[in-house]
Amino acid sequence: MSPLLRQGASYVVVGLGQLALDAALFVLLTAAGLTPVIANPLARASAAGVGFWLNGRHTFADATGPRLGAKRFWRFAITWLSLTIISTVAVSVATHRLGLHAAWLGKPMIEAVLAVVSFIVLRQWVYRA
Repeated sequence: MSPLLRQGASYVVVGLGQLALDAALFVLLTAAGLTPVIANPLARASAAGVGFWLNGRHTFADATGPRLGAKRFWRFAITWLSLTIISTVAVSVATHRLGLHAAWLGKPMIEAVLAVVSFIVLRQWVYRA
């Protein structure tokens, strides 16, 4: 299997777990009264640490071993912050225009689109050799 296909498949598996955790926490936090501007970064952060470790340890690892460390963490943090801002704006707009329940349904779709961007950035910049 080519490295791109192996990485893509692993990224999807890890990402689905992250998405489930992120979306569930977003719903719980907003249902409890937090605004999407607060709830979205908290929910995304809960899944981010797991994603950084699993992707560095498995998805983007190679014959030399895992690709973790401080340099990669800071690149990941910059990527995460940028995508979190985009995600938060998108769910906030959805909430404002369509209502909270629509934002709950829309969040997984927003995150799926951002996952494509994330895969490219993680593969080419964060976890590169």
